[in-house]
Amino acid sequence: MTQIRANGIELEYDEAGPRDGAPFLMISGFGTQMTGWPDEFRKTLVEAGLRVIRFDNRDVGLSRKWDGIIPDMRAVTDAMRAGRKPDIPYTLDDMAADAAGLLDALGIDAAHVCGASMGGMIAQLVALNHLHKARSLISIFSTTGDRSLPPSSPEAQAALVTRPASPDRATVIAHTLKGRRAYASTRWPFDEARLAALIGANYDRSYYPEGASRQWAAILAAAPRTERLKSLNLPALVLHGSADTLIRPDAGRHTAQCIPGADYHEIDGWGHDMPLEAIPLVAGLVLPFVETVEMKRRPASA
Repeated sequence: MTQIRANGIELEYDEAGPRDGAPFLMISGFGTQMTGWPDEFRKTLVEAGLRVIRFDNRDVGLSRKWDGIIPDMRAVTDAMRAGRKPDIPYTLDDMAADAAGLLDALGIDAAHVCGASMGGMIAQLVALNHLHKARSLISIFSTTGDRSLPPSSPEAQAALVTRPASPDRATVIAHTLKGRRAYASTRWPFDEARLAALIGANYDRSYYPEGASRQWAAILAAAPRTERLKSLNLPALVLHGSADTLIRPDAGRHTAQCIPGADYHEIDGWGHDMPLEAIPLVAGLVLPFVETVEMKRRPASA
């Protein structure tokens, strides 16, 4: 285990790649441990010379937990509709401060900040709240949180929030596999054996569904970032899949439209997942973008 104190809490993290490589921070999605990022994707980034940092968000994996605090989701929703501050233990802004604090704790002045799904929401807030810590923003199948955007399909929404019938390992793996099928890519076969192994390994590392309820409350309580993103002065890459039923591609398009000068790429048949076949396509967009940003950062005489 490698823990570090950042933003006043303990975060589990690791890093790979050359210490003098361009820092690349990976922020995981809802209820997802840092080990949820495919090793093949991280290896591709490392082989390109990036210093890749990933970490467990608060309340997941091996990072700090808020044990026993169970938010009332109906009360959170009612408070938001009434324009009141909801009673929740932390916000997405706090989670963005964790990410920025991790960079500070590691002595990194600024990084390419990459987040997927909820991680993309957090990455946007790192860019908005801690602009000096971001060399660029990479938002992957995420959203601005604008209330006018199309909702998830009923099947995808149920897959996200429905608990398994039992917490035993086999039941959790089967339940999670069934859920992931609801928002999987349509372009490539569903690799059940690979996913079952990954889900099982993450279960063994840390099965902690309670934390997901607090992360979900933070998502529900987050204000839309639509107007704030319109004034963001930062290189941005937005990636989405045409087959994403959890966060619809409209959300990716909207994110890119809000950020001045953002690059947007929509991958045909890609869902809300990272199958092995998608990794070369995603890395093939991320790496040239990062290199372009790095080139512009270098002194003209270099």
